[in-house]
Amino acid sequence: MGMLEGKVAIVTGGTSGIGEKSVELFVAEGAKVVFSGRRKAEGEAIAKRLGASASFVEADATNEADWQRLIGFTMDRHARIDALFNNAGGPAQTGGIEGLTVEKFDAAMALLVRSVMLGMKHAAPIMKRQRGGSIINNGSVAAHLAGYSSSMVYSAAKAAVVHLTRCVAMELGEHGVRVNSVSPGAIATGILAKALGVSDPSKADAMAAKIKEVYASAQPIPRAGIAEDIAECACWLASDRSAFVNGEDIVVDGAQIRGRMFTPQQTALGQVKSKLGLAS
Repeated sequence: MGMLEGKVAIVTGGTSGIGEKSVELFVAEGAKVVFSGRRKAEGEAIAKRLGASASFVEADATNEADWQRLIGFTMDRHARIDALFNNAGGPAQTGGIEGLTVEKFDAAMALLVRSVMLGMKHAAPIMKRQRGGSIINNGSVAAHLAGYSSSMVYSAAKAAVVHLTRCVAMELGEHGVRVNSVSPGAIATGILAKALGVSDPSKADAMAAKIKEVYASAQPIPRAGIAEDIAECACWLASDRSAFVNGEDIVVDGAQIRGRMFTPQQTALGQVKSKLGLAS
């Protein structure tokens, strides 16, 4: 029996990267999955590949009417919602504070924060009636420390997501509904290429293999994170195996933000000793 056998899950941003791998894993673990995204052709192709257990709904996660339609579709088809993975996201404007524009700032906050708020708002009453459910929000290591994103706006938005997660967890936990977040580290997906200016989503996604090389030394574990690493955590949080986990942000980053890596630190200490004329 799979980890999510008999459960119904919604995954946003499910047409590529972490979202696509999460849809695949949730289905493999026994769930009926309704996933959304703005790229219709890609979504329909994934649904066809995964079969009857996966349904695609073209939807914009920043739009409340689209959320109502997505939730309505899921309830009409499956009559319940056991898990929601608020995964939809994307890059935000880069550069210093003086160069930020209101339009791009607001667009990033809508995509990264409003989408999460809307998902929780519309899933909450259903899960409360069920007296159970699990909401997982996609955070980031950039929520924890400055300088871990190409964009300060992205970092601020993800910090808002992590704290909003905690706040809602304290409310919905009283009704048997758990709310947690997962914060990815250096994960090889197309989001880096998009942040650096690649406008075609398909081209950006195709650069994931090259991004693996870039991220290979970003953390003590000597490989880049992959979308499956986050999907596995989200799947566990969606399952009953995490039944007493609520209000947590689980960092999945190979220890990227836990401190200075050992070998560079030792090398730096050796250089200090040499400059001070101390024996090694």
